[in-house]
Amino acid sequence: MLELFKLLGNKRLFILLMGLVLFIGLMGFTIGPRTTLSWPEKFTRDTIGFVQYVFYRPAGYIAGFFEDISTLRSLYEENEQLKTALAHYTRDKAKYNYIEQENERLKNDLHFTEEQRNKYNYEYRIAQVVSVNNDPNNRTLVIDLGARDGVKQNMSVTSAEGLVGIVSQVSNFTSTVKLLTSMDAKDPNSKAIAATALGKENDSFGMIESYDQASGTFIMTKIKETDPLQKGDTIVSSGIGGVFPRGMVIGTVVSRQVGDFGLTNTAQIKPAADFSDWKELFVVFTPEVKE
Repeated sequence: MLELFKLLGNKRLFILLMGLVLFIGLMGFTIGPRTTLSWPEKFTRDTIGFVQYVFYRPAGYIAGFFEDISTLRSLYEENEQLKTALAHYTRDKAKYNYIEQENERLKNDLHFTEEQRNKYNYEYRIAQVVSVNNDPNNRTLVIDLGARDGVKQNMSVTSAEGLVGIVSQVSNFTSTVKLLTSMDAKDPNSKAIAATALGKENDSFGMIESYDQASGTFIMTKIKETDPLQKGDTIVSSGIGGVFPRGMVIGTVVSRQVGDFGLTNTAQIKPAADFSDWKELFVVFTPEVKE
């Protein structure tokens, strides 16, 4: 008996025996049929559930965040493609009547060269607006395409809606665009636009040389009295002069009146482009003329 007490006095052995008894009792308790969980099991499950909530929920947010970034990138690329397609549609709509009429005249012309066939095959490159100068006397903006991208002085810049301006200065990485709202007939450096009415290209012609700040319209001059131009017509560049490519949408006729000297008419053109909310623009690349 003395030896048994000595044996029980050993703490390690006592703890081992107590653990064995508890283990046997726990097995007997859990093996039997039960309809409810015991409080230790409930506590354990609740603890595990809480830990999972604390760690897995933020992990799910982080994984979802990166997935959203990937989705946004895909949406951005798709957006860029759609904007390019929209710009092409605007261009093609203006060019359609030209092409249809020219095809009839030129399809049998054996001397129609490859360079002439590609003359109006424009390329549009998307540019982001870097900054805007709202000086009323010299409205310009800066885009993120420059000489390294092939941009040159006097290239036309358009939005998806219509013509915006012309490249006035070029650096390696950026370009300055002079807006059409800065046009002034008295300025020798201002580029006038030879224009015509869409669908009436063979009969309508005029020059857009200035912008009226008060009415927010372009002033189209040198319109003949017999010109079929009327209110609601879409005005596009005719391509004469070589600065502005043919078929660029400029705006819509809102009124027509007799000119100052009574020999020709003038018209007010509402711009197609929105000159207040700048996002993406398109630089128009025309085929190079071989020297």
